[in-house]
Amino acid sequence: MPGIHHVMARSIKDIFCRYKTMKGFQVKRKAGWDTHGLPVELGVEKTLGITKEDIGKKISVAEYNAACRKDVMKFTKEWEDLTHKMGYWVDMTDPYITYDNRYIETLWWLLKQMHQKDLLYKGYTIQPYSPAAGTGLSSHELNQPGCYRDVKDTTVVAQFKIKDPKPELTAWGTPYFMAWTTTPWTLPSNTALCVGPKIDYIAVQSYNAYTGAPITVVLAKALLHAHFNPKAAELNLEDYKQGDKLIPYKVIAEYKGADLVGLGYEQLIPWVNPGEGAFRVISGDFVTTEDGTGIVHIAPTFGADDAQVAKAAGVPPLQLINKKGELRPMVDLTGKFYTLDELDETFVKERVNVEFYREYAGRFVKNDYDPTLTDKDETLDVSLCMMMKANNQAFKIEKHVHNYPHCWRTDKPVLYYPLDSWFIRSTACKERMIELNKTINWKPESTGTGRFGKWLENLNDWNLSRSRYWGTPLPIWRTEDNSEEICIESVEELYNEIEKSVAAGLMESNPYKKNGFKPGVYSPENYDKIDLHRPYVDDIILVSKEGQPMKREADLIDVWFDSGAMPYAQIHYPFENKELLDSGEVYPADFIAEGVDQTRDGSLRCTPLPLWYSIACLIKQLYPMDWCLIRMEIKCRNVWVMEWIRSKQSRNMVRTHCVGI
Repeated sequence: MPGIHHVMARSIKDIFCRYKTMKGFQVKRKAGWDTHGLPVELGVEKTLGITKEDIGKKISVAEYNAACRKDVMKFTKEWEDLTHKMGYWVDMTDPYITYDNRYIETLWWLLKQMHQKDLLYKGYTIQPYSPAAGTGLSSHELNQPGCYRDVKDTTVVAQFKIKDPKPELTAWGTPYFMAWTTTPWTLPSNTALCVGPKIDYIAVQSYNAYTGAPITVVLAKALLHAHFNPKAAELNLEDYKQGDKLIPYKVIAEYKGADLVGLGYEQLIPWVNPGEGAFRVISGDFVTTEDGTGIVHIAPTFGADDAQVAKAAGVPPLQLINKKGELRPMVDLTGKFYTLDELDETFVKERVNVEFYREYAGRFVKNDYDPTLTDKDETLDVSLCMMMKANNQAFKIEKHVHNYPHCWRTDKPVLYYPLDSWFIRSTACKERMIELNKTINWKPESTGTGRFGKWLENLNDWNLSRSRYWGTPLPIWRTEDNSEEICIESVEELYNEIEKSVAAGLMESNPYKKNGFKPGVYSPENYDKIDLHRPYVDDIILVSKEGQPMKREADLIDVWFDSGAMPYAQIHYPFENKELLDSGEVYPADFIAEGVDQTRDGSLRCTPLPLWYSIACLIKQLYPMDWCLIRMEIKCRNVWVMEWIRSKQSRNMVRTHCVGI
């Protein structure tokens, strides 16, 4: 549905393009429809009254994708009406459509070029994940306007009981390490504590405010007064009575973080045994004394830094084994703790404390994920904190306002979750992009050097794959043991590989041949005889060089790759119109006008504007004398960046909060 922000963007684009037309330049004005991705899927699911888990059960993938294809063009008339009312100059008669098989074929070709140069790889990493949408999110999706917002959550400074403490720590009460977290639901998955090796730490004798129990706690020296009132420093420990407002304390020792590394502690919430090597202090350079206690609670399955520092120190993640024999974090893909009947029986018998875990099994880590709960119901965080408070494991529980990411389409919180994903090695061209960015004429200039420039400086590899149904399928087929794989670049190559599979007895027939498809004939009529979407590509089994069956990797690709590859895919490059792009006639662009959200800031966001750019730079890695980037060097490019339109409540009137017109 067109919104008020589209009117603004179109007006600015039209002013510049119309001016150039009147000055005698030819300005190509091809319309386009971005038709894949999460917005379409969620709209269809809402209409059909289903969730992602129902696909393949209550409705087939074929039926679901057919509904998406139908739904995506339902506002065509509204867009055409807006175009006429605005007097916007654009060719609506021959648009590119991202679900078109020829458009997809170009995307496959681009991915094949990257795959051949080892710029496309699979990795198991901690990534932003939306339980409500049922898929991982890339950094640019995570940072769409309004995704980060201030929320008030229950936080806790947890007490981790020290094993084999230094002698001075045993003189008063029970010794503990103190660590603060804004996500108490991750504490059952804790397997390490992390200190800064050069940070100064202290041991403090005092009392637990909730239980009145004497304690000796270790925390960063710089954060002493964040947790202990300076007015109580001169009070005698022996004079304290439970309930006193001022709790006395006494600093009795100092250490460097490096002195604490290797010390062990008892498991905070002993629901699941993670195995050998867990529950000890490790070292990490990312630890600061800006907030918290200067000691970081490490849950390797729910944080990128956590996973990296734990792996380096040989600390295992806390993982469960499900009925399929798969290793999984304690939280499932819907955002809840696994129930006991979903876990492997032998694993439960050997590793799970059923008596303790049963009470919390099946609880959602955020109320937003449970359709039966509201924000007025007690959260899992609160339940866990109350349990810790009763067990003398909570030093301080309080509400804390912090900035937390939400899914750009479901409006619900995201988790950081371990996923298998395919990545584009965009860091391979980082320096090249930084160099070329300096040749672009940015308006305002600060966007190029600031938001976009910071994105380039902090570039990460691109999380490409998505666990969804309606989108461009990843064109990679692999053997079951992952020893052999093939990346398909064209329908003709896929056709020929199917022929090999039929000859090897892995497929009964070639569905493309059966439908009358003719390789090398690029007419719309010929390409309408096939469908490159799921589930049809999933039914294709290929044969490896060693004669083993190969199945397609189930994921789709990031919808922003669809958008970013538009300069190539709109003309079905390189299968058709090759000369238009090779000659520089249709790319690079002389003028781009985009909203400020389509650029970058220090949060590493990435949307279509930089994606055109990064894909071009990746292609540069493939071809030393690449036509596109040679012209980017010698031909001045202009980028005009627009601000958002805001409502009277100061909300950005774009995307999920747009106003239809």
